[in-house]
Amino acid sequence: MDEESPPTTTTTTTPLLHHHRPNWWRQIPTNTITSLTFHKTTLWSELGGSVGDLGTYIPIVLALTLVSKLDLSTTLIFTAFYNIITGLLFGIPMPVQPMKSIASVAISETPLLTLSQIAAAGIGTASVLLFLGATGLMSFLYKFIPLPVVRGVQLSQGLSFAFTAIKYVRYEQDFAANKQGDARPWFGLDGLVVAVSAIVFLVITTGSGETYNNNVPPEAGKGRRRVRMLSSVPSALIVFITGIILCFVIDPTIFENLQLGPSKFHVLKITWDDFKTGFIRGSVPQIPLSILNSVIAVCKLSDDLFPEHEASVTAVSVSVGMMNLVGCWFGAMPVCHGAGGLAGQYRFGGRTGASVLLLGVGKLVLGLLFGNSFVRILNQFPVGILGALLLFAGIELAMASKDMNTKEESFVMLVCAAVSLTGSSAALGFVCGVVLFLLLKLREVDCAPDNGDDE
Repeated sequence: MDEESPPTTTTTTTPLLHHHRPNWWRQIPTNTITSLTFHKTTLWSELGGSVGDLGTYIPIVLALTLVSKLDLSTTLIFTAFYNIITGLLFGIPMPVQPMKSIASVAISETPLLTLSQIAAAGIGTASVLLFLGATGLMSFLYKFIPLPVVRGVQLSQGLSFAFTAIKYVRYEQDFAANKQGDARPWFGLDGLVVAVSAIVFLVITTGSGETYNNNVPPEAGKGRRRVRMLSSVPSALIVFITGIILCFVIDPTIFENLQLGPSKFHVLKITWDDFKTGFIRGSVPQIPLSILNSVIAVCKLSDDLFPEHEASVTAVSVSVGMMNLVGCWFGAMPVCHGAGGLAGQYRFGGRTGASVLLLGVGKLVLGLLFGNSFVRILNQFPVGILGALLLFAGIELAMASKDMNTKEESFVMLVCAAVSLTGSSAALGFVCGVVLFLLLKLREVDCAPDNGDDE
């Protein structure tokens, strides 16, 4: 008797949107309740996750404040409200991060962008994302972009964060001049020993980022219970508070220069020339990055981390548009949502919208209490500690690409990531990845004429 041959299975890349989702605005009232129901979390866990994306937030805000005269008080207050609103809107730790391409142009390319031109660049980018989200074009892109290409973008962004983190740990940084200094000394309040100690502490407390059930069975060994106990420590929050304390130890004169109260709000005067310059130099390189990393990649990552609570591409795109169309007119830093920030907050314990809501409350208190004088504190924050936080956020984002099931998918992902990293352009890597994916599919097309069944 002939044995039945086992059924063969094939793995194919499916569109990213593979199930029907209700209109995003109907989910707003229940998002926070639903997320709290699905995720057994604690206040300490959410507090730890709330500071998970500060490794990218602080250096960019500090550089823009020192170089471009960004009003730190205004930025803290507006981003605080952004955090609070997005925490309630999405119900997951959806981050609010600086638009990195605009910030890079503003602080590194000459002539430097003025504050009005930076705001114009943010408004231009926001207008495009708002249009794509409101018209449904963003959902169309999200539905048909191949998964390996998205994974390639995520992998490149994650590795880019990790490479930057290692530079923060190994070398001194001058954010105002956008320059890398000499090798970091071993000892000192911002030495290698402090940075490496922070990394070791984060590894011991968070491991590889695995999650555990809150209820450990009695039959579990002591080692397992100990690991579970360590995982409940708000490690990122402890590291961040340690950095704040070191700021005052490094420069005790900070106490004398702190001034209470926020700065006054004022509307920027943005001319037509500012809009032209800001759009060409800032918006044009930022728009592809925002579409890929701030909308498509962050929504796919939210589906990976919170499959029962995936963020809508329409909601994310409209959210980025609305935030900047309001805040940029008052001089607040252009912001977006980012996959790296979401990965970082998840890595350190953020499981619900409470994580970013708590972060928003903290920013609001600092902005109202210290205003622009808070820049003195940030200027002394140990960069090595920022590198430690950023390293784990980058690795968490890169590990999202581990689900490629075939050699073909891995090939597309790695080429996309390689081009993105070496070309310093996620848009270029995205285009190459899509072209490569189509070429590989073209090889499978049967071009032979149909001559009927063989006899």
